[in-house]
Amino acid sequence: MQFLIRVVFVLIAAVFLVPEPSGASIIFRPGQKAEYVPPGEEAISGNAAEVYQIAQTAEKEGNLKRAIRAYKTIVKRHPKDALAPAALYRAAQLQEQTRQYTPAADSYLQLVERYPSSAHFDDAIEGQFRVGEIYLNGKKLKLLGIPVASALDRAVTIFANVVRTAPYGRYTARAQFNIGLAREKQGANDAAIQAYQAVVDKFPNEPIAADAQYQIGYIWFTAARLGTNDAAATANAKTAFQDFLFHYPKSEKTPQARKNLDILEHKQTNNSFKVAKFYDKQKYYRAAVIYYNEVIRQQPGSEESNEAKKRIDQLRAKFGDAALQPAIAVSQNAKKKAEAQRGGTAGIGAARPGAPNNEAPLPASEGDSSLPPPASLAPDTTTAPEPVLPLPGTSTSSDPSGAPGASASPEESASPAP
Repeated sequence: MQFLIRVVFVLIAAVFLVPEPSGASIIFRPGQKAEYVPPGEEAISGNAAEVYQIAQTAEKEGNLKRAIRAYKTIVKRHPKDALAPAALYRAAQLQEQTRQYTPAADSYLQLVERYPSSAHFDDAIEGQFRVGEIYLNGKKLKLLGIPVASALDRAVTIFANVVRTAPYGRYTARAQFNIGLAREKQGANDAAIQAYQAVVDKFPNEPIAADAQYQIGYIWFTAARLGTNDAAATANAKTAFQDFLFHYPKSEKTPQARKNLDILEHKQTNNSFKVAKFYDKQKYYRAAVIYYNEVIRQQPGSEESNEAKKRIDQLRAKFGDAALQPAIAVSQNAKKKAEAQRGGTAGIGAARPGAPNNEAPLPASEGDSSLPPPASLAPDTTTAPEPVLPLPGTSTSSDPSGAPGASASPEESASPAP
């Protein structure tokens, strides 16, 4: 008890010793306990001009929290007053200054949506873009405890608002590009490509369009180089880079685009060469020649191309040109005759390829005996010649008409012929 009495006396003495009042307020309400309000947190009232003056005074005194609250009070209580747009813009600026980035972006957005004719409209769009880039780049966010993944989602939202509220503005194309960049950082490549494509389609004359087209190619290029067997990734990357070179030949990224195309061409040639060697090893020489010719077409003069020419010459010396040429399509009448003789069973299932041609020994293939079969042994119907047929003198069925059978599946071709 004596201790409490001493504490009270110390507090009383301190009050008398303070030379200036603290400015704090104690608010008494009937039927309620007394409420302590810190300096600068007192209720703000008055008309728009009076509240605006309170905000200005608080800002000069360095009490930015009270200044923001006063500016926002004008917007809330006097939304139609002439001072409201300027007050809202100033509140957004102070929020950004004090690193309240999300509230700042919301205030900027509120300004452009509620006061589109304001003199601060363009400044508010720029403010949104500025905050969006802070989230996109991840700067200063660790200090605020904001996860990077969440920051990228916020960046996308802010940039999308810029595109929506100012579709023809100064920052619109860059905001659309940054949406793609954020999605690319997140690994959402489909969404990134869509965002970049929107830049190319809607803003073809903007400098950022060249970067967007390049990024489309780069995303596909990365997918093609990750070891995937998806030929579409390589094809899409080549198309994107070719479009880039056609539309933006003077871009600073042109040399890199050409280099990437060379890498893709070599990758495609290397894949075709592996398939050709696999067929060669299995003694399906006609199929091997098809892919050797693809190698020559894709990269003439390359090491693989020279080796492919050499191997084709070896095969021709043993079998002749006729045995290695793609088969001519069977006429319609011959097909009908064959279907009738098969009792209407043509087209059901897949015929196995004929036995390898062992009539004459050939030079050993230089292919690696450990080479695994490709994803598909049949030529790609979108790029390769006609399906592989057995060599003359072999048979895949008892059909006396000699109609060609279907191409074999990878599993069938990899197994020994019956």
